[in-house]
Formats: sequence, structure tokens, C-alpha cells
Amino acid sequence: MSDPSRKVSDAYGLTDEKRTFPQRWTIYVGKDGKILFIDKMVKAGAHGADVAAKLKELGVEKAK
Repeated sequence: MSDPSRKVSDAYGLTDEKRTFPQRWTIYVGKDGKILFIDKMVKAGAHGADVAAKLKELGVEKAK
């Protein structure tokens, strides 16, 4: 996500005064707005497959 104002990343606690850029985390949010899982170990090369596996593990329905 693009967040030039850092409002969203600050709200999720992804930034601090020591970092220029937010953490590279994936936050899975349910339909009800609750956080289902935070992946703090993002590996860019495998992330697409990792996301698909985590969504399945969390029981998130496939898009129709």
C-alpha cells in the first residue's frame, strides 16, 4: 500500500522515530475489521505463495 502521509502505518505501529520507512509486514484483516494475523517475516520472493497459504489457513474464502 502507498502511505506517503504515514497515517496508516503509524496507526498499525509499523513506524517509529528511528525508521525512515515502515516495517515490511503483511497484516491480514477480517471482514469485521479485526486483525487476523500479522506476518513480520515477509520474504519478497515467496510472498505471493505465502499469502495464499496463510489465507487458506485462516479460512478466508476465495473471491468469486
